[in-house]
Amino acid sequence: MEEEVATGSDNIVTEFNTYEDFLDSQITSHDLYYLEDEELARQLVELGYRGSGEVLKREEFEARKQAAEANRLSKRSQQKTLASSGKELKNPFLRALAQREEANRSGKMTTIIFIRDKNAKGQEISGYIDYAHRLKTEDFEPYFTGRRSFFNWETQTSTSNPTPNYQVIAENATGLLFKNKRDRKILTVDPKEPSPGDNSTRTPLDCPQYTQVVFYDHITRRKT
Repeated sequence: MEEEVATGSDNIVTEFNTYEDFLDSQITSHDLYYLEDEELARQLVELGYRGSGEVLKREEFEARKQAAEANRLSKRSQQKTLASSGKELKNPFLRALAQREEANRSGKMTTIIFIRDKNAKGQEISGYIDYAHRLKTEDFEPYFTGRRSFFNWETQTSTSNPTPNYQVIAENATGLLFKNKRDRKILTVDPKEPSPGDNSTRTPLDCPQYTQVVFYDHITRRKT
């Protein structure tokens, strides 16, 4: 029932530009004939004494109007910020990033990427990357166009430090764990475990530029 009311209110604020327009829509010619005062008729509608529609206070109308506009701008911005959009990606690693970009930007998914490789000195090095956090803090256009390497082991660090999306649990008998800060689910990156955790998947990827790549995709379920 609450969802139906909320949906109705959202329709109202998108249909009418101003609160006065909303009130006027519920005033009949019959009301104006007897009241002889448009402002009085609006006040009666606002108080619920006139009109056949939903009673909505000015403050609530304005709040919902702002929320609807913010949602519209967010969707438009979301469409513009997909750095992978329109790119012809032949590299399997970049294709995997592109497949997950929208979900990680919107918050539907938080992906941890494990990369193992060797640096210029031939030393093996590995790290975990919070993809959703990287998308928010970096411009990914150069990565998807091939002008920049996704990770430079010489100039960047990839350690098991906490991020805005994950808390790191290092002191654990089962190995390194990541706790999602949104739904508090635990993600395990131990390949010996049968599952990485609730609402999570583990996807190894063969790609030419790194020795080993594994995508840990966690689907976040917000409380309703």
